[in-house]
Amino acid sequence: MLETKDKLFKRLPFFVVITSLLIGLTTGVQDANSQATAQNYPNKPIKAIVPFAAGSATDQIGRAFAAKMSEILGQPIVVENKPGANGMLGADAVAKADPDGYTILIGTNSTNAALKSLMKKLPYDQDTAFEAIGFMGEVPLIVTINNEIPAKTLKEFIQIAKDSPGKVTFASASSSQLVSSSVLASMTGVKMINVPYKSGPNAMTDLIGGQVMMFTADFAVTLPQVQAGKIRGLAVTSLKRSKAIPELPTVNEALGIKGYEIIAYFAAYAPAKTPPAIIQKLNEALNQTARNKDVQERFASLGFEVEPGPPSALAKRNTLETIKWAKAIKDAGIEQQ
Repeated sequence: MLETKDKLFKRLPFFVVITSLLIGLTTGVQDANSQATAQNYPNKPIKAIVPFAAGSATDQIGRAFAAKMSEILGQPIVVENKPGANGMLGADAVAKADPDGYTILIGTNSTNAALKSLMKKLPYDQDTAFEAIGFMGEVPLIVTINNEIPAKTLKEFIQIAKDSPGKVTFASASSSQLVSSSVLASMTGVKMINVPYKSGPNAMTDLIGGQVMMFTADFAVTLPQVQAGKIRGLAVTSLKRSKAIPELPTVNEALGIKGYEIIAYFAAYAPAKTPPAIIQKLNEALNQTARNKDVQERFASLGFEVEPGPPSALAKRNTLETIKWAKAIKDAGIEQQ
């Protein structure tokens, strides 16, 4: 016959009983404090760190979300650009910030999936340094080349690279830009030289000027220049053509291959140990912003697709994306920095 909880409790050593009571009391106080903190949150401006340069897709999307979330939360969200090392510098600043909800990261696949495989050592543990807040959305990239390159299609450009091994250059200022071009080279058996940049806009300036030959980047950086005729768009990196520029084939279509897909995504994170109640409040504001028609329409031309969901959905996605990017980086033979 099972003993009652009271009888079992009486049979436990005195110190075990006291310890159990203290743990329960401490947990209760922590929960009460967390709830009280969340009820008063936010009561001052929030800082959102964008780990890439002004004008990048991360910057544009991050600022739009910050503006709308500010209205919802009743406090300003001040965006601070902290570019460098494929987003590592900005991510590190958030990882080491106080976990009080007043410093958040506008992260990407670079900061929260790929960096772990790209860098020999990170100044923080990518898997444990952050609390997922919520997923913002994703965009494909466009493979673009300088107008002076005598290639009208991606297939023709790859042939040029094959005919001139080691002489074709490509720009990169983020993990998705580096990996997308490196995987393309690996899958087609060509050798191209990476020219790293601190920001996508700077890389674009050099592509237009002819200092580099190819640049694969998000729509925010590439599409306006393609539409203005300053560079030539060859293909999109998604599995399906983009409604924003349907005349461009996918990489798979252009080359007659299968399995090529590189998507850049954007999401919000807080330092580890940020109270769950605060994370939930931020998640609700982020999801409400993602569902806002004005925000959706503003970035529709960039191929931006939203996917609101709970923090747990983003955490699960991070795990899967980290595995995906690790494989892509290994298959492309990218050396750790």
